[in-house]
Amino acid sequence: MQPEAIVAAQRAFFATEKTRTAAWRRHALKTLRGAVAAREEELCAALHADLHKSAFEGYMCEVGLVLGEIDYMLKNLARLMRPRRAKTPLAQFSAQSFVVPEPLGVSLVMSPWNYPVLLSLDPLVGAIAAGCCAVVKPSAYAPATSRVLKELLESCFAPEYIAVVEGGHAENEALLEQKFDSVFFTGSVAVGRLVMEKAARWPTPVTLELGGKSPCIIDETADLALAARRLVFGKYLNAGQTCVAPDYVLVQRSVHDELLELVRQEIAEQFGEQPLENPDYGRIVNERHYRRLMGLMQSGRVVCGGEGRAETLQIAPTVLADVSPESPVMQEEIFGPILPVLPCGTPEEAMRFVNARPKPLALYLFTTDRAAERRVLRGCSFGGGCVNDTVIHLATSDMAFGGVGESGIGSYHGKHSFDTFTHYKSIVRKANWIDLGIRYQPYTPENEALLRRFLR
Repeated sequence: MQPEAIVAAQRAFFATEKTRTAAWRRHALKTLRGAVAAREEELCAALHADLHKSAFEGYMCEVGLVLGEIDYMLKNLARLMRPRRAKTPLAQFSAQSFVVPEPLGVSLVMSPWNYPVLLSLDPLVGAIAAGCCAVVKPSAYAPATSRVLKELLESCFAPEYIAVVEGGHAENEALLEQKFDSVFFTGSVAVGRLVMEKAARWPTPVTLELGGKSPCIIDETADLALAARRLVFGKYLNAGQTCVAPDYVLVQRSVHDELLELVRQEIAEQFGEQPLENPDYGRIVNERHYRRLMGLMQSGRVVCGGEGRAETLQIAPTVLADVSPESPVMQEEIFGPILPVLPCGTPEEAMRFVNARPKPLALYLFTTDRAAERRVLRGCSFGGGCVNDTVIHLATSDMAFGGVGESGIGSYHGKHSFDTFTHYKSIVRKANWIDLGIRYQPYTPENEALLRRFLR
C-alpha cells in the first residue's frame, strides 16, 4: 500500500472515533505488550544480527524498557485521559473551566537503527495511549529488526490503525510528503532539519530527538574508580552508538592521568583484554561508519584500543589523549567507541567549554562537591543527564527525555509521551442564569472601573 493510501485509510479509521475510548487504547496496549513479550527472543536475535547486540543488552536497553513503558501507560491511562479542571477568573462568573485531552490524529514515527526496537515502539506506545493512529517507519540500516517489527505489529493491528512502512530514503521521502497530524523523528540533526522543513508546510507539530556531543565533566573530588566504571559502561554500550553516550571527557588536570589509567583498567575488566573476541561486544552498523570512525583515530594519542576488524565491522573500545579541541574527533558527534579525554582546570572552565558549543542532548558530571554540582546544573543547558552516572536518566517513565536547541525539540516517556501525541483543548462552560453586562457596549466609566477590579 502506498503512503497516500495508508494515510487516507488511517484518517478514515480515526474518524470513526474508535481509538478515542479507554477500552480501545487499553486493549491495544495489552495486545502490543503480549506480542513484544512473546517475541522477545526473536527481537533479540534480530538485534544481534543487525548490531551484534547481546540478548542481555537487547533486553536491558530495548525490550525491557518497552515493556516498562507499556506498563506505565496501562497503570496511568485513566488518569491521563481524564479532563482537568482549571481556575476560572471572577470576570467570567458564573462558569467552569476545564482542559480536555484529545488525540492529535494520524502520526508518523520514524526511528533510527541504533536502538531499533526501543526507538520504534516507545513513541508508538505514546501514540496508542493518546488515541492516535500511527505509521511506523523503521530504519533500513537495521533490516532484521525492521522485518521482525513489521511482522509483530501486523500480527497485532490492522494497517488502517497501525501500519509499518519498510524501506530506505525513497520511502522516507514519500512519507514526509504526506500530511500527518504529528511527526516523531529520532536521528541525526541534519535529517531532523529536513523533517522539520517538510512538516512546516502544513504545519505539523514535530518531536525531534536528535543528538550532539554530550560532555562528561569529572572533577578532582569525584570517586574516580566508580566514575571510570560508569563512564566505560555508558560510552561503550552498543559499541558507542548511543545518542546520549558520553562523547568526550573534560577532567580536572590534577586527576587526568589517574583517570586514564582507571578507564584503561575498567575497559579490560568489562570487555576483556581482547575486546574484539568478546561475544557480547557490539559492532558498527555499516562499513561507511566503520571507515569514518577509524579515520578519527588520528585525532589524538591512543591510550588503549585503536584496533579495528573490518570483516566484522568492530572497533575496540578506544581512549584518546592529547586531543585538541580543533581536531576532527571534536567537530562531530562520534557515535562510536572512541572517547577523547581532555584536561581542564576548574569546573567553571569546563562549563565555558561546553557552553561555547551547541547545546548537547546529555551532560554527565562526576563530583562529590555539591556546590560544583549546583553550578554546573544551573550554568549549562542540555537535554538531560546524570550526576555520578551515565545514560540511565532515560530509563524511566517518570521523567521526560528530550533535547534542547540543536539536540532536539519536545520530549517523551510516560506522561510526556501521552502529551506529545495529544492536544489539550481549553474549554469554558458558561452558565445561562446570569450574564454580567460589563463587557458589552456601550462602554461606561462605571463598567470600566468594575472591569479593572475583576481583572486584577
